[in-house]
Amino acid sequence: MPRQTSKGKCFFCNGEFSKSGMTRHLQTCKQRTATADSGRKTGSLLHIAVEGRYEPMYWMHLEAPAEATLIELDGFLRQTWLECCGHLSAFDIGGTSYMSYTEPGFGFDMDDESMHRIQLGDVLAPGEKFSHQYDFGTTTDLRLRTVSAREGAARGEPVKMLARNEPPEIPCNECGQPAIQVCSICSWEGAGWLCAECAQNHECGEEMLLPVVNSPRVGMCAYTG
Repeated sequence: MPRQTSKGKCFFCNGEFSKSGMTRHLQTCKQRTATADSGRKTGSLLHIAVEGRYEPMYWMHLEAPAEATLIELDGFLRQTWLECCGHLSAFDIGGTSYMSYTEPGFGFDMDDESMHRIQLGDVLAPGEKFSHQYDFGTTTDLRLRTVSAREGAARGEPVKMLARNEPPEIPCNECGQPAIQVCSICSWEGAGWLCAECAQNHECGEEMLLPVVNSPRVGMCAYTG
């Protein structure tokens, strides 16, 4: 897939901004500030930026309380971008691997730790860069960064979406019309993006086709969004 300049929508004011502009916007968004200033200040909230390592046109901005756990952040990433077959996943933070399994020693390295009891505030601070992997066969790699922290009251789910990229406009490799299907075999070579008509005649067969979805896992394993 060709690299694209992506834009996204702020979930507070519905404004559209570039990827780099969104980080700056969220620091000054009046609607977000009004929400942040309302209610009691009960703890630290972390602003986390996420993007596909090899597909950076897919990105999100998230907020989570410092007492939320890594497994809750992992669960949000799975639900929003990743989950297809219940694969293992891991965060790498400061050289330590935190795995999604629950039993000690179940992972690939006896030194790996479990995500389940690790709170975000214990391992993340503003400026911290870290990574996430889902599925160690057909892997989706994510890059994450703790943008900032503020005092506020968490409401609702542990992890909240602040902003997200709009779906990239991907043309059909055959005719240039918008692609709605992708071949899970050809996509490894940067091809196989197909409109509805061209998908009917694709040589790899219908069983190899997956829907084009707004996720860095598009076209991988059995992911359908």
